[in-house]
Amino acid sequence: MGIRMAMVDEPLYPIAVLIDELKNDDIQLRLNSIRRLSTIARALGEERTRKELIPFLSENSDDDDEVLLAMAGELGVFIPYVGGIEHAHVLLSPLESLCAVEETCVREKAVDSLCKIGSQMRESDLVDSFVPLVKSLAAGEWFAARVSACAYQGCSDALKTELRSTYSLLCRDDMPMVRRAAASNLGKFATTVEATYLNTEIMTMFDDLTKDDQDSVRLLAVEGCAALGKLLEPQDCVARILPVIVNFSQELSSDSSQHVRSALASVIMGMAPILGKDSTIEHLLPIFLSLLKDEFPDVRLNIISKLDQVNQVIGIDLLSQSLLPAIVELAEDRHWRVRLAIIEYVPLLASQLGIGFFDDKLGALCMQWLQDKVYSIREAAANNLKRLAEEFGPEWAMQHLVPQVLDMVNNPHYLHRMMVLRAISLMAPVMGSEITCSKFLPVVIEAAKDRVPNVKFNVAKLLQSLIPIVDQSVVDKTIRQCLVDLSEDPDVDVRYFANQALRSIDATAVTQS
Repeated sequence: MGIRMAMVDEPLYPIAVLIDELKNDDIQLRLNSIRRLSTIARALGEERTRKELIPFLSENSDDDDEVLLAMAGELGVFIPYVGGIEHAHVLLSPLESLCAVEETCVREKAVDSLCKIGSQMRESDLVDSFVPLVKSLAAGEWFAARVSACAYQGCSDALKTELRSTYSLLCRDDMPMVRRAAASNLGKFATTVEATYLNTEIMTMFDDLTKDDQDSVRLLAVEGCAALGKLLEPQDCVARILPVIVNFSQELSSDSSQHVRSALASVIMGMAPILGKDSTIEHLLPIFLSLLKDEFPDVRLNIISKLDQVNQVIGIDLLSQSLLPAIVELAEDRHWRVRLAIIEYVPLLASQLGIGFFDDKLGALCMQWLQDKVYSIREAAANNLKRLAEEFGPEWAMQHLVPQVLDMVNNPHYLHRMMVLRAISLMAPVMGSEITCSKFLPVVIEAAKDRVPNVKFNVAKLLQSLIPIVDQSVVDKTIRQCLVDLSEDPDVDVRYFANQALRSIDATAVTQS
């Protein structure tokens, strides 16, 4: 109703509705009002939007973060409604207010919108309005405003000296939260700085941040080193950034904070493509190997999860020589998440190393994982067998995987017997009808006599999944009879799944006829 009337000849009505709804106790009404700012602005026209709507928004003191977040987002695309680029500066005032809000997500959205607007403003307006805003935020009394100032990426060449000076002050601010924001945005800020200043001013800021007494600041500085490295030519990166990285890597790898070491592990792996093969082998590989033995599981995980990046740089042969012993050791790690990461990495290693990769030790590990005490590990191990069968083919799997899996069917623990059934269900489609009928099916039929109901109803589910894989004659002669027997089992769940599978056979027969 309000929007319809706004489009008619009551020019004052839209702003009255907006003001009324923005003051309403109902948050949904306030949100709806903010989200239709563009409609109201079109009704008011560009001049009245600049003179009435924007000042009103600047003075709005809503205390709900959701409303403020919506406003911060809307203002970022508001340039067309205030009369175009020449009037873009009028949007800075309400966004400056939002940059001083306590809620982080509101500040970040306001900064995003300011960056969008700043990137479109004329240079004269940047000098007159935007840079003073940056300085105002950076010098503000409340740390929240100064935090937001760190996200700016600079303007024109004429203004960058001032901005670099401002940024340098933020890196040395008394408030740790400000220094954290400076550290996390240093890579973005550096993209606007001329190359001559990268090796001097920016790297000085970087050095200061990596020596900060707050581990959270050091951590964010670590995370930014790859972004800085990408800005330089490879030879400059090796000459200028590598010494810094190696120095603080040696310090941080023994940093008292496990979170800093974890971040280091993640970022150092990402440096390999930037530094190239020789520097990676000489300087980073020893750090990789050291961090792989870290006592904190997340540190080890961050190395494992990025191994493919290093592989692309130094080659799989050297990677396998250096890291495979450590990988084998981690495969038996006491933390299950580390074991899980190794399992998920095995097929990638296998595809790159080839069949020879599967020596006795790793083959035995694949089977050992199937009997792990953690379900997620057993499930991942079963999926791992399927992926290996896909990679190397049924013939290889028949020789190296199937016999070992089937040997476990008599394991005294029923959970492990169930995992054999799970592995069969995953591998059967890959192995094909012949191997399924000759090797898998007899084991499954025998498992139907298991004393544990959970095993038996999993047999019923597995037999149902085998119906599309084997010939109809096998279904009729073997699978159906086994399911009929299970459908008379004392356990209600076993009967349920057996009858479900029998109905599936009947439905398939009807379809084929």
